[in-house]
Amino acid sequence: MTTTIAPKTQTATTKTTPVTGLVVGASRIAISFLFGFHGLQGFGFFGGIDGQGGGVPFGSFPGWWGSVLELAGAVLLLIGLASRPAAILLSGVMAYAYFTVHAPMGLLPLQNMGEPAAVYSWIFLLFAAVGPGRFAVDALIKRRR
Repeated sequence: MTTTIAPKTQTATTKTTPVTGLVVGASRIAISFLFGFHGLQGFGFFGGIDGQGGGVPFGSFPGWWGSVLELAGAVLLLIGLASRPAAILLSGVMAYAYFTVHAPMGLLPLQNMGEPAAVYSWIFLLFAAVGPGRFAVDALIKRRR
């Protein structure tokens, strides 16, 4: 009699703890709150785009539309509504800003003043991948279904 023993297969799983959801949620709220101010600068708030209260001209591309997307995406991410699509959109907006505005001025983000755009792009991509964490309207809607 022959007996075969199948090897145990292990699957890669990511353990999440309640603290993980809390940290991700708190980070999402803080980062989207700060990013909302970045969007408001395009409309002349908080010193504007020139430090003198100047905003981008109404309807101009990409400045005005970028500010609209930044502000709307920041609000959606802040409350956690459609957070993954909003995070993907914001990641793309910041990647576009980096490659079209900053990268032509120099190779490295520290040389071309594009470090905030690069960091925001990667952070928003992370939120798109891991989700909104706690305190999100998305989670509340999911629980009710």
